[in-house]
Amino acid sequence: MGQLANGQWIADDSPKISSEGRFQRPNSVFRNWVTEDGAPGPSGAGGYKAESGRYHLYVSLACPWAHRTLIFRELKQLGDHVSVDIVHPDMLEEGWTFDADGGPAKGDSLYGSKFLREIYTRSDACANGRVTVPVLFDRETESIVSNESSEIIRMFNSAFNRITGNSLDFWPAESRIQIEKLNRRIYDCVNNGVYRAGFAASQTAYDEAARQLFGALDWLELRLSDKRFLAGDQLTEADWRLFPTLVRFDKVYVTHFKCNRSRVTDLPNLWAYARNLFQMDGISRTVNFDHIVRHYYFSHANINPNRIIPVGPVADWNEPHGR
Repeated sequence: MGQLANGQWIADDSPKISSEGRFQRPNSVFRNWVTEDGAPGPSGAGGYKAESGRYHLYVSLACPWAHRTLIFRELKQLGDHVSVDIVHPDMLEEGWTFDADGGPAKGDSLYGSKFLREIYTRSDACANGRVTVPVLFDRETESIVSNESSEIIRMFNSAFNRITGNSLDFWPAESRIQIEKLNRRIYDCVNNGVYRAGFAASQTAYDEAARQLFGALDWLELRLSDKRFLAGDQLTEADWRLFPTLVRFDKVYVTHFKCNRSRVTDLPNLWAYARNLFQMDGISRTVNFDHIVRHYYFSHANINPNRIIPVGPVADWNEPHGR
C-alpha cells in the first residue's frame, strides 16, 4: 500500500517501528543546499544559486517540519522570492495529494500534479525513500534541492540576504554551540519525542518517550523562568524549531499521541513564551489549526481508525503574554 510502481518511492507515511516497539524516523534523501553563489553547501551537489523566483516550496500546513520552513520564509521576507504550494491535509493510502478542496490547498501550481510523489519522481525516478514534506524544489533544473527542514531553514537564514536585504540572523556564529545543544535535546525529546510517544508499539517504548518528553518540557519551563528566549535575549533558530511542536501540542499531541501528563497551557512560562512567538509579525499566518487537527486525527488510521475529530481544546493564542 502506498508503494510506487517503480518500487522505489513510498507514498504512505506508515510509521516504521523497531522490534522493541520504538518509532524510527527515516532520514531525508535530498540534502543539497542553496547558497549565495551556487557553491556546494555542507552536503550534496552545488549549482543551486540563490535567485529570486527560482525556488518553490511544497509544504503541509499540518506538518511541524514543514512549518519551520514557512516561518523562516516569513521571517526572512522571502514571500516574493520563494513561491509555495500547500498539500491537502488528508494523507491516506496515496500519500500527500494536491486535492484543492482543503482550504488554502489549491493544487500544484508548477505542474498540475495530483500527488506529491510525482514531484519526487520528476526529480529522481530511481532514488528511494519516503515522500515527505517540506520539499524545496528548483524550477530551473526541475529537481528537489532538499527535503530536510533543518537544512532548508539554514539556507533561508542566509543564502538570500543580498536579494532581500534582510540580515536577521537566527544562527549567529557566536551562539552556535549553545543553539546546537538546545536543538539536540529539543529534537530528541520534544519535536520527535511526541511522535515516539504517539507511535510507540510497546509500553516500554511509550514510557521512555513520555518520560523524556515531559522531563524536557519541565526543563524548558524552568529555563524560561528567567529568559525571554531559549538562548537568552536573542531570538534564535532553537526557538523556531521548538515553536511548531508547541502550537500542535494541546490541539493534537495531548490526546492523539497520549502526551497527557500536562498541556502547554498548564506551564505558565512555556505558554507565555509560545504566545509571544505566535504574536510576532507574520507568524500567525503560518499557523492553520484546521489543517493541523484534520491531518492528525484523519490521517493516522492506526491510532484513530474511526477518524473521529475531537472538539477541543480552546486556547486564546492572542492573549497578552507579558514577556
